[in-house]
Amino acid sequence: MRGRGRGRFGNYTAAFAAILLLGSCGPLIPPGTQPRPTPTPTPSSAILAGVAAGPSLASYGIAQAKAAAALASFQLSCPQLLRREDKSGLTRPEDWQPACASAATWPKSDALGFFERWFEAARIGDGKSFVTGYYEPEIAGQRTQAPGYDVQVYGLPTDLVRGWPDETPPDQRTGRAPLGRYDESGKFVSYFSRAEIEAGALAGKAPVIAWAADPIDLFFVEIQGSGRLRAPDGSVIRLGYAGQNGRGYTGIGQVMKQRGLIGDGTPYPTSMQGIVRYLRDHPAEAKDIMDLNESWVFFSEVRGEGPLGSLGVPVRPQTSVAADPAFVPLGAPVLIDADRPEVDGLWVAQDVGGAIKGANRFDSFWGAGEQARQVAGGMSARGDALVLVPKGTLARLNTR
Repeated sequence: MRGRGRGRFGNYTAAFAAILLLGSCGPLIPPGTQPRPTPTPTPSSAILAGVAAGPSLASYGIAQAKAAAALASFQLSCPQLLRREDKSGLTRPEDWQPACASAATWPKSDALGFFERWFEAARIGDGKSFVTGYYEPEIAGQRTQAPGYDVQVYGLPTDLVRGWPDETPPDQRTGRAPLGRYDESGKFVSYFSRAEIEAGALAGKAPVIAWAADPIDLFFVEIQGSGRLRAPDGSVIRLGYAGQNGRGYTGIGQVMKQRGLIGDGTPYPTSMQGIVRYLRDHPAEAKDIMDLNESWVFFSEVRGEGPLGSLGVPVRPQTSVAADPAFVPLGAPVLIDADRPEVDGLWVAQDVGGAIKGANRFDSFWGAGEQARQVAGGMSARGDALVLVPKGTLARLNTR
């Protein structure tokens, strides 16, 4: 919701400090975000990272309730699995047909049996996982502008497109043309930056779908990639990720730490709470600091169950994870065994995130509310991960 992707609200949590300190956004910044260059080459797909057979699912003692929740989410993923290209190189749409056909009628009471019947475990690279957490934040906002509610929440602009300028190569990770716009002369240029958008560059170019009460809150909702606006009358507008301006993401927490604004020797800890408290205590500096992150996320209103992940289906608490689609087929089950028991068991990869890059890197979704905020905020788990692929996949890959 990656692109997550994400956050913005009255109270913040250390949950997203890692995202802010990293060079990209959380749970969710979505497809199309330009990757930041890395100093050393890393494998760009599951195949290049190396694929090996993992142990049997039975050896993990997976809880039946956890398996049942994963089966329900897997069913939602099937329509996408059957038609999407798998960027990891592990599977083909037709590989998922038997499992998806069976999932429609398989009894939830034997959900673990479903996964044992149709899947085999694949270890990607060394299989060593790192898992963080995200949640659906809630901030003050409403549909109409009013005193105290004057921060625009934008939908997708009409002039945001992909193009092929001579001076800008395609995204080396995805091969897609970069996002931008055509200026008055017809030249393809970068899309408006955060500072330009705040100065009114989107007037007449993008719909205002709602109005938030606080720009700092909305900034962190963008980092999270989705969220809720709660009006004074108690009504709620659910925001989902709709797109991004194509500008690079800058983690302001890292910049603030380098400048000595947060961290040791300051009254502001290197945490989400510390970052937000500094911004609120220094309003004259807050805007300039946030403008360092030129990335801007556009939203759409989401109706129905849960926030939508990048797969286009609702992400569910304690079941959905964001993953890097270059290493995990979006929609695939994932088995995690970590040093935090809360994340042990079966999950389903249904989202992406700007900071969720590489093999065995996951961002677990915990829902909405205070408990979700607390769990997500403190989630930092390490252990092992396996990607579940349709039986026969490993044999086919080994014959290449």
